[in-house]
Amino acid sequence: MPEKTLLYYSHDPMCSFCWAFRPVWARVRSSLAKSKPELTIINVMGGLAPDSDEPMPEEVRSKVRAAWQYIEQNIPGIQFNYDFWSQQKPRRSTYPACRAVIATKILDARLNYELEEQMILAIQQAYYLNAQNPSNAGTLISCAESIGLDKIAFTKTLHSTECHQAFEQDRALSQSLGISSFPGLVIARGNSRFNIPVDYNNASRVLDRLFEAISLL
Repeated sequence: MPEKTLLYYSHDPMCSFCWAFRPVWARVRSSLAKSKPELTIINVMGGLAPDSDEPMPEEVRSKVRAAWQYIEQNIPGIQFNYDFWSQQKPRRSTYPACRAVIATKILDARLNYELEEQMILAIQQAYYLNAQNPSNAGTLISCAESIGLDKIAFTKTLHSTECHQAFEQDRALSQSLGISSFPGLVIARGNSRFNIPVDYNNASRVLDRLFEAISLL
């Protein structure tokens, strides 16, 4: 059997540039589903910031807010709710959100649903639009319930050894692919692979780069 062509998308639900890339990424996925149905797309939770109960330092808050402002000014249609900074107690901790996506994927496989993408969007909307804090388990549980997952099953899976191990495997995979920043795209077949530059405003350009790389695999 010929080797599969894999497209890895390494990201973090609490990465603001991943939120900025979402509209283009949705168009890319839709186009690939029609033009390259044999291509397997794999979400990889890269993990931006480890678990922490410490308040986010003011210097980091300033950097994150500046990133939001930069994105709004340079990527049309992307919005952020700055009430987050006054209504929440931010922590530099994105690993819980990553594990929430993996927990959903674990339950998704058991229940034969396709909820992973819904969970990613639910977390992003909670954070960027609704000024909620996905560093908190309560926010993640609410997101899970909003997409139809059972609260008890999700909570148990979120804190399970299986989920934690799967996340560590994702982080190791992201690093092995040579991804140094999020979002990251890598196309691979066998031992051949290419990093694909992202474009936040042009899905066609991303697709052109993908098709060129696929031809070289």
